[in-house]
Amino acid sequence: MDFTVLTLFPELVGSFFEHGMILRGIEKKLITGHCINIRDFSTDRHNTVDDRPYGGGSGMVMKPEPLQVAILAAKKRTPESPVVLLTPQGTRFNQEKAMALASKNEGLIFVCGRYEGIDERIYATLVDEEISIGDYVMTGGELASMVIIDSIARLIPGVLGSLESSKSDSFTDERLEYAQYTRPEDFEGLKVPDVLLSGNHEKIDQWRKKSSLQHTFLKRPDLFKKTELSAEEKIIIKQWCQELEILVRE
Repeated sequence: MDFTVLTLFPELVGSFFEHGMILRGIEKKLITGHCINIRDFSTDRHNTVDDRPYGGGSGMVMKPEPLQVAILAAKKRTPESPVVLLTPQGTRFNQEKAMALASKNEGLIFVCGRYEGIDERIYATLVDEEISIGDYVMTGGELASMVIIDSIARLIPGVLGSLESSKSDSFTDERLEYAQYTRPEDFEGLKVPDVLLSGNHEKIDQWRKKSSLQHTFLKRPDLFKKTELSAEEKIIIKQWCQELEILVRE
């Protein structure tokens, strides 16, 4: 899967492609990462990419000409890739969206705005989709593009060391991930649950499902509204309620 990022700061995004999981995915030829400097497509000697907004107001707006040519250059390289603009006005990005984009495997071209935004005519003619990573404003789309690329790349088979790693991630089934422990067994008096040391995989699996439901209930109860409880989850929660009742009585 090919990721192309159009930005005024290619060195910022370029370093992202040179580390960790993303680099391993590139080395395995499972993904590719490419940066395009929008400023390279400006036509004056000052490499101007922004100008004052019509109608007045504070700040500057990214000019349409350099953006248009940069996007067309990216489309020439990967014609099937949709153009995605990172903006607070876009559709909220989540795990479901990440899985949908990863399954299409058609590549993505990210446009990273700066200043007060981009000329509206680029929205109308060249942008296929707008995506937001949250209801807040940042100085540019670069960090948002890296968040989305990281989230999608780890879902591509072979990028992670184990396919099971992504299957147990938080939000994959609208539940938070279960609690994780590693060595030492005793850390400042806090011990690893005995069941995780038992070697009984069936009991460990049950414990993890219970832990996942507890985390979801305590930290993100709103997630239960998105997906109905399964029969197994109902049994686990009833058992948990019984345990809480006994604890309260004591």
